[in-house]
Amino acid sequence: MPERTAALRSVGAAHTTGPGELTLAEQAQVVFGLKRALGATHPAQPVGMVETHISFVLLAGAHAYKIKKCVNLGFVDFSTVALRRHFCEEELRLNRRIAPQIYLDVVPITCAGGQPALRGVGTVVDFALRMNAFAQDELWERRVRRDALTFAHIDQLAASLCALHRDAATNPPDPHYGEPAQVRAPMLDTLDMLQTLLGPQQRECLAALAQVRNWEARAFTALEPAFAQRRAAGQVRECHGDLHLGNVTMMGGVPTMFDCLEFDPGLRWTDVMSDVAFLAMDLQRHARDDLAHRFVNACLEGSGDYDGARVLRYHMVYRALVRAKVAALRGARASDDVRAYLEVARRRSAPGGPVLFVTHGFSGSGKTTWTGQLLEAIGAIRIRADVERKRIAHLPALARTNSAWRTGLYSSAANLATHERLRAAANSVLEGGFHAILDATFLERDARDQARALAHQLGARFVILDFRADEATLRRRILARSERGDDASEAGLAVLENQFGNDVPLAVDERPETIEIDAEQPWSRERIAAAGQAICAGDCGAGNAGTAASFTSGP
Repeated sequence: MPERTAALRSVGAAHTTGPGELTLAEQAQVVFGLKRALGATHPAQPVGMVETHISFVLLAGAHAYKIKKCVNLGFVDFSTVALRRHFCEEELRLNRRIAPQIYLDVVPITCAGGQPALRGVGTVVDFALRMNAFAQDELWERRVRRDALTFAHIDQLAASLCALHRDAATNPPDPHYGEPAQVRAPMLDTLDMLQTLLGPQQRECLAALAQVRNWEARAFTALEPAFAQRRAAGQVRECHGDLHLGNVTMMGGVPTMFDCLEFDPGLRWTDVMSDVAFLAMDLQRHARDDLAHRFVNACLEGSGDYDGARVLRYHMVYRALVRAKVAALRGARASDDVRAYLEVARRRSAPGGPVLFVTHGFSGSGKTTWTGQLLEAIGAIRIRADVERKRIAHLPALARTNSAWRTGLYSSAANLATHERLRAAANSVLEGGFHAILDATFLERDARDQARALAHQLGARFVILDFRADEATLRRRILARSERGDDASEAGLAVLENQFGNDVPLAVDERPETIEIDAEQPWSRERIAAAGQAICAGDCGAGNAGTAASFTSGP
């Protein structure tokens, strides 16, 4: 039978078995016997089987049974029944953190009279992880190809990932996990393996690899203290470890992560930014930079871990190289993936000059809506004053404190602390090579001057986005937002009226750095993207001598 022949073929690595242990060929016989037994109990549809280099998965009715192959490939060792049971239980433990609706239990595979069964009589010869099956078309790697991922999906997944990282264990079983040398070792190994796998005819890929290798040497030297600091700060946690698009699916309309990396704790105990980087990088490989940028921003805003932006690019490059390596191991049929992932790695290792944007305008002038679309277009990370002032007070973003003008969370002291937080976050973002957006009213000259000084200190361009709208429009928007209750801002009409009475226009010397935004009418995403790209390219006049540039709304 062809399927049996496939199951019995070598997996390309030698392994040994102790007394009473299954060989790979014997295990394959057990799996096919179990497939027949399941077929007898599920006569309505054939039992399917998926085989990878480290597992068999049987699909029977509403359930899936994952059986780890009895192999030792160096990076993974499932060669004994005790090890396979252990890693089945580890996989169950790890994934029930995020997908309890998928992962059910670990069941013994028994054999009596030469007939394998689940939880039957006779000798226990192996173990299977029992899961609820789900539609393969709901995998994100398939949905992204048919343009079926939305911004709402991205926001939901970011919230789930932030929750996983918040609750994850923080005491690594090995004290070396997360140390700078341990972070770098797999990067260097992957670079070396790709150098071996790429043939001389793949000149474009080899050129990209050489560029990345040169960048990595400089980047690691600069980032080594940051890796150590983040480890000391508890940002090395028991993460997902393998968060690409193929390991996210929709369950009941909700994005659900699954298949945490169970077989190597050293690859799972990583900086939380490694998980963020993997998913964002994979979205970029599929030409959805907008979704990738939104995901990164949502993760950092949700966690407040803006310091992670310093190391995010390094992890994105590493994850792109890993996927390129996996594709290269598949041979010529995956050559497009090799090129695509190497191109992502090359682009991530060649950042342009960052820009620090600050918004200027009254509450209700559209700053948050506009910059939300801007960040998706240019890959900026936004830090919102309304969110950060709540975080300082240990409050959720949508909490309501009923603070009046210049009191409570909006007192002078609270405003100073909030702007200090904004600048600290922007410092990390700009050091990571990303554009930063500080989303606040910035009605006070001192706050703008301090942000400008930070930009100049870090060699970043400084741009003021000046939002203009009629007072009647502002009042209407404030009322609508208050009724919805879906935004972190607590500014109501009373606050707006006080802002009108304390308005200090931008000074003449600030105008050359200013972009005027007509916020009276809605903007299309395409128009905001074009404006953002023009600003970042320096084609709009901001940051140069001369008068302020302006953008009017358009379709």
